Amino acid sequence: MQALLDNPEENTHTEDSLLGGRIVIRQPIQGYRVAIDPLLLSAAIVVEPGESILDVGAGVGAAALCLSVRFPYCRVMGIERQKDLVRLATDNIRLNNLRERVEILHGDLQSPPPRLAAGSYAQVISNPPYFEANRGRLSPVVSKSLSNHEESADMESWLKFCLLMLRPLGKLTFICRADMLDRLLSLFYGKVGDISVFPLWPAHAKSAKRVIVQGIKGSKGGLTLLNGMCLHNEDGSFTQAADAILRNGDSLSLDPLSAS
Repeated sequence: MQALLDNPEENTHTEDSLLGGRIVIRQPIQGYRVAIDPLLLSAAIVVEPGESILDVGAGVGAAALCLSVRFPYCRVMGIERQKDLVRLATDNIRLNNLRERVEILHGDLQSPPPRLAAGSYAQVISNPPYFEANRGRLSPVVSKSLSNHEESADMESWLKFCLLMLRPLGKLTFICRADMLDRLLSLFYGKVGDISVFPLWPAHAKSAKRVIVQGIKGSKGGLTLLNGMCLHNEDGSFTQAADAILRNGDSLSLDPLSAS
């Protein structure tokens, strides 16, 4: 489904669907648009009853909403610095009748909302900015530039905030560019253990462009490189495994014991 909003004078957003139509989502026509990353991120975790989840850099709420559909008993909180995206996220929560279980707050990692209590989340997920402030070509659309590039918080500050929010032995899950992996793992050293790295291959015989990285706060366990998943067939269509996650809401296992 893709249709413009009802008010023609507010022709700046589209109304789309995720997970085969189970989620309705409003997003800007220009600027930040939901890609597959938040869907893969939400599929990479398992939520136990009673656990609360924090989504850092929540955007329009795609990952949080997908989580709430996959785990009807979970409670998801998000933080997003762009006010226009927070407004859309709030609309999306209302459109999907999830106000009792999902909330996105406006705030910056340097000055987070007081409602976010340190050490209170069982899991933290994040799709952090993909480029350092001085790298990559800036988009002329401010919303997209802010979503893709580090501004007030670099990767080290981003990780520090996520770990601050996690309870001891809580689980941290990131999706990021593959060429950011060495930087991220160096920041994990001494802070995060039992790390699983799950490559996302764009197609067969192609180098991984994205990775999902998951670890446990305060653990001393080592690192496991998992088999990963190929996203596209030769004709550009999604593979059966990717389609099952993106359309049906299947899980993506990062458990090393289940890796073949």
